[in-house]
Amino acid sequence: MDKSYQTYYVPEQSPWPIIGAVAMFLIAVGAGLTVMQLEKESSSGAWVLFSGIVALIAMIVGWFRHVIDESMSGLYSAQMDRSFRQGMGWFIFSEVMFFAAFFGALFYVRMFAVPWLGGSSNNLMTNEVLWPQFEAVWPLLVTPSGDVTQAMPWHGLPLTNTIILLTSSVTLHFAHTAIERDERQKLKAFLGLTILLGLVFLGFQVEEYVHAYMELGLKLDSGIYGNTFFMLTGFHGMHVTLGALMLLVVWLRVMKGHLDSNQHFAFQAAAWYWHFVDVVWLCLFVFVYVL
Repeated sequence: MDKSYQTYYVPEQSPWPIIGAVAMFLIAVGAGLTVMQLEKESSSGAWVLFSGIVALIAMIVGWFRHVIDESMSGLYSAQMDRSFRQGMGWFIFSEVMFFAAFFGALFYVRMFAVPWLGGSSNNLMTNEVLWPQFEAVWPLLVTPSGDVTQAMPWHGLPLTNTIILLTSSVTLHFAHTAIERDERQKLKAFLGLTILLGLVFLGFQVEEYVHAYMELGLKLDSGIYGNTFFMLTGFHGMHVTLGALMLLVVWLRVMKGHLDSNQHFAFQAAAWYWHFVDVVWLCLFVFVYVL
């Protein structure tokens, strides 16, 4: 029998999972309260959100440090490495299903709900009763209450961000090639450049949101178009932030002399996730901005 299957490191009980769960709960509640209190003087939601973010950062730093110490101590076997790969694979699969649900909602709205409201498929009565003046076009720029907004064009910042994110996948591939060849300087340079491009992407997305709110009148309450736009782009931005954080941790480890051509799954896991985020953005760019 392969000896790698004879030993399997089982870590001691850890407080980090429950801390992470509490942090995510505080972030969810805080984000909801913050949105509800945008036009009010109360700021309790912002404090709840901030406390959740602080707890999440503490959890990430502590848990990452714990796992890195275990890895550098030689506690992980080949079987443990296979378990990490399977775990990361299932995690990315769950993320695929996460975004599939939101893209499915967008598809349902555009292909079914909007035409039905417009009176198609023998739903003329629905149109006459619910919204007689409704026109079945996408994007919907007029809400039932009469609020008017503008659509976010695909050129400009969205196109620039697409180019930036695709370029970051290329630089990450070069970094992957460098670590497999133990070319440390190239690895540091290309990995650092990938992280920088990710941060630039996030900065441009913030600028895009400001433009949407201030100049286009595109907000969370701008009907189904505004809802789907911010839901998809917002969740993607959160995933880019997580991916950039993972790459940053890997880059810091590389700077400390960790990881080499024989043992670098931490790099591979972060790279898998980053490429996944890039693919999601391509789908998002096509179905949210272009079509």
